[in-house]
Amino acid sequence: MYRLFFQLLFQRMDPEKAHHLAFRWIQLAVRLPVLRTFLAAALAPRYKELRTEALGRRMHGPFGLAAGFDKNAVAIDGMTMLGFDHVEIGTVTAQPQPGNPKKRLFRLVPDRALINRMGFNNDGSASVAARLAARNPVFPATVGVNIGKTKIVPEAEATADYVTSTERLAPHADYLVVNVSSPNTPGLRNLQAVEHLRPLLTAVREAADRTVTDRRVPLLVKIAPDLADADVDAVADLAVELGLDGIIATNTTIARDGLGLTSDPKLIAETGGLSGAPVKERSLEVLRRLYARVGDRITLIGVGGIETAEDAWQRILAGATLVQGYSAFIYQGPFWCRTIHKGLAARLRNSPYATLADAVGAEHKKVTA
Repeated sequence: MYRLFFQLLFQRMDPEKAHHLAFRWIQLAVRLPVLRTFLAAALAPRYKELRTEALGRRMHGPFGLAAGFDKNAVAIDGMTMLGFDHVEIGTVTAQPQPGNPKKRLFRLVPDRALINRMGFNNDGSASVAARLAARNPVFPATVGVNIGKTKIVPEAEATADYVTSTERLAPHADYLVVNVSSPNTPGLRNLQAVEHLRPLLTAVREAADRTVTDRRVPLLVKIAPDLADADVDAVADLAVELGLDGIIATNTTIARDGLGLTSDPKLIAETGGLSGAPVKERSLEVLRRLYARVGDRITLIGVGGIETAEDAWQRILAGATLVQGYSAFIYQGPFWCRTIHKGLAARLRNSPYATLADAVGAEHKKVTA
């Protein structure tokens, strides 16, 4: 039914306008007690076998909403109502910014993909922090906060910019993510180089510890699928060295060649980050490489091209404790989380693993056993 609805309505609309319309519907639904209770029961059934502990949190399951969908922390309850086990908001920058000029979001429907060059459009970390502080949650939720560099801030001042956002947002974050991998802020990906990343992550860690003294806020870094294998290894080693809590693999890609894209060539040629099904293979490769390097010493979150329960299951076997999605939600609609959870529970029951935690990284352990 949703696919027909998508074809008749959303596919005919500008993608960004469709996004805002869907947002308004979700926000309206969660404000109506009877409706939200019904929707949560229908869309977010719980499976005891999927209960997950990660980053110091207990969650109903491993499947969360990736950053980029809820940039300003306005729909956390709504997305939890739809079944996401955790919600990562952002990317949030120290200063509010409108993002790149429109049109900046494109659907590649035959490829089940998106291209975006949004440019970190958000209300700024002060406003988002105030919104998070004022939350009166309807549904318990694990909330990650993804932070990035303000576009007008020069690269030399990037660390101070991230520290400002950290000081504002860390008190409200169940975990904090340093995003250095979006292709839509000039120079941002340069910060993935270890010589830049080490002082940045060190400063953010210190700022989080200085600001939040009653608990440790888990800190993760999100990397691009376009990193060379040697650079993936270097980031993995740095994460262990600095005592980071995790790595998110991966962000969108700037690659187009070799992905088998079949959409309109004019759409494929649009600049920006490509997400969705075409990123699946490389994101899984990066995740496998990270787990082979770090093992169980830090938490890995797999994201990029996850469409089905089988995709999520393969990420878990490859080493992901948590998995996230975004692009497939646009194409599959509100029953997506329900389908993922049901499929994951079935796969776990039919596997040799007693718990989901036992399955994390199992393909590596089988090879080395």
